[in-house]
Amino acid sequence: MKKRQLAASLWPPLAALALLAILWQLAVSLFGIASWILPSPGRIAQEAVSGFTRMQEHAGSTIRLTLLGFSVGSCTGIAVACLLHVIPGAKRALYPLLIVSQNIPMIALAPLLMIWFGFGLLPKVIVITLVCFFPVVIATLDGFLQADPVMRSYMNMIGATRIQIFRKLEWPGALPSLFSGLKISGTYSVMGAVIAEWLGSEKGIGVYMLLARSSFRTDRVFVAIVWIVALSLVLFGLILLLERLLIRWKPASAANKERE
Repeated sequence: MKKRQLAASLWPPLAALALLAILWQLAVSLFGIASWILPSPGRIAQEAVSGFTRMQEHAGSTIRLTLLGFSVGSCTGIAVACLLHVIPGAKRALYPLLIVSQNIPMIALAPLLMIWFGFGLLPKVIVITLVCFFPVVIATLDGFLQADPVMRSYMNMIGATRIQIFRKLEWPGALPSLFSGLKISGTYSVMGAVIAEWLGSEKGIGVYMLLARSSFRTDRVFVAIVWIVALSLVLFGLILLLERLLIRWKPASAANKERE
C-alpha cells in the first residue's frame, strides 16, 4: 500500500519534469539557441556523464564541508534554542536580534568573514552555521511551546522542577518541530557550502561553477546545479529517515489531522 502511495505521489512531478525537458530540448533546437547561452538537456546530460569523475572530486569536498557545517550549525541552533527557552528573559532580549540577523545578506557578510578569519576552513564553517542555525532555533522554540498544558500543570502540581519539566515534557514534545527545522537547514546547508567555497577553495562544486562560468561552459553550470539539488535531496531524505527512527510517536493534533 505504501509503495502504491509513493508511486502515485512521485509520477506527477516526474512527468512534469520530463515534459519540461522535452519542451526545453525542442525550444533550443527550433530557435537555434547557442549552447553557451542555454544548453539543451541532452548536452547537459552528455557533460554530466563525461565529466562524472572530475565532478566526483569536487562533490566530495562539498559534501565534507556541508556535513561539518550542518553539524555545527544544527548543534548551535539547538543549544541557542534551549538557552533562550530555559533562561528567564533571554528569549525576549535576544529573539528580535535573531530575526534582524537574518536580514543581512550572506553574500555581503562572506567577505567580512574572509577578512577576519582568512581563507581557511573556519570562515566557511561559519557561513554554513549562519545559514543553518536559524531554522533550527525557530522550529525548536516553537516546539517547546507545543507542550501539553495539562501535563505541564500536572507536573507543577507534583512539584517538578523547571529542568525536569524541560527534560520530561518540553524537549520530547519539541522533537517533531526540531526535525522540521533540521530538514530545512539540511537543504540550506548545501547552498551555504557552495557560497562558502566562493570565498576561496581549491575544490568544491562552488569552485567548479566559478571555473565553468569564467570559461562560458553553461552546460557545466547546469551540471553543478543538478548535483546541488541531488545532494540537498539526499540530505533531506537522511534526516527524514532519522526522524522516523527516533520519533515513533506523533502529537495528538498531527494524528487527528491524518485521520481527517
